[in-house]
This record gives sequence, structure tokens and C-alpha cells, in this order.
Amino acid sequence: MPPFIFYMSNSLKYLQHYPITLQDKIRALREQGLLGEYIAQRYPNAHQVQTDKALYEYCNEIKQRYLRNAPLLDKVHYDNRLGIEHHALGLNTAISRVQGGKLKAKKEIRVSSFFKQSPEAFLRMIVVHELAHLKQRDHDKAFYQLCQHMEPDYHQLEFDCRVYLLWSSDKQASID
Repeated sequence: MPPFIFYMSNSLKYLQHYPITLQDKIRALREQGLLGEYIAQRYPNAHQVQTDKALYEYCNEIKQRYLRNAPLLDKVHYDNRLGIEHHALGLNTAISRVQGGKLKAKKEIRVSSFFKQSPEAFLRMIVVHELAHLKQRDHDKAFYQLCQHMEPDYHQLEFDCRVYLLWSSDKQASID
């Protein structure tokens, strides 16, 4: 097998911007087939948020606790069209419509259906991320500070979620 193909099949596509030492640890777990165990040990609890209504309530509870002055959420739902292959696991949108003589903005959060089967911590991390966009549009320092305010382990959860994505895509590739 040419070295380029080996490199691509062995790449850690979700972890490219992390330090090499972390990548090497995850690569070793992957080669030993232990990524699933790593995730299961760290995040043994699944969540019960399976419907759009439950997801709306889940998001609203976090929003009410940390972002009381942020705009109300008009809609929150799982979206089958968002996924790993589209590099979008959640979306925060504002849809503006003219109603009468006024412009109305509706805030909507969509979470990839992929997270219906994920550990609760990863669902929370995605929800926190999307809620932070209600106050901070860009992924800047203030945005990540807000994420950490709502979820102190935000950065660790984001890293572990990326490991979970890697494991899931490896598992899916072995099925296909």
C-alpha cells in the first residue's frame, strides 16, 4: 500500500488541530481497538432526550439557567440532515419574516440526530455550543468563555466528542 493511502486511512480527521501527543494517545487506542472502551469508561450514561419536545425542554432549562436575557427559542429539534459527513452537528439559525409592518426573528436550534444515541455529556456540549451563539455569533475568545461558563468541562467534552465521532465513523466504515 502506498504511504499516502496508509496515512489517509490512519488519519485522525477530527483531531487534526490538537497537540501531537494527544493525537498519538488516541491513535494508539484506535490501533488497539479501544476507542469504544475509552468513551464508555468516561461517559457511561446515555440520555433520555429522544423527542424534539424533550430536546426543546432540555435546551430551555440550560438557557434559563445561564442565558435568561437571551432571545427566546422558537424551535429546537433533531435534524436527520445534519451529520458527521456534513461537518455540522448543530445549527443555530435566526429566520426573519415580515409580519404586518414588523420584522420578526425566530431563533431555532437544530441538533444532529446522531446525538440521540450519544452520551448525555456530548448532547449537553452541543446544546451549550449552540446556545452560546445566541449571545456570541463568532467562535472567538468570548464565545468559548461563555461555553465554559455554562459547561466548565466544555473543552474536554469537545475533545472527547471528537474521539467519539472518530470511533463512530470507524465503526460505520467497518459495517459498510
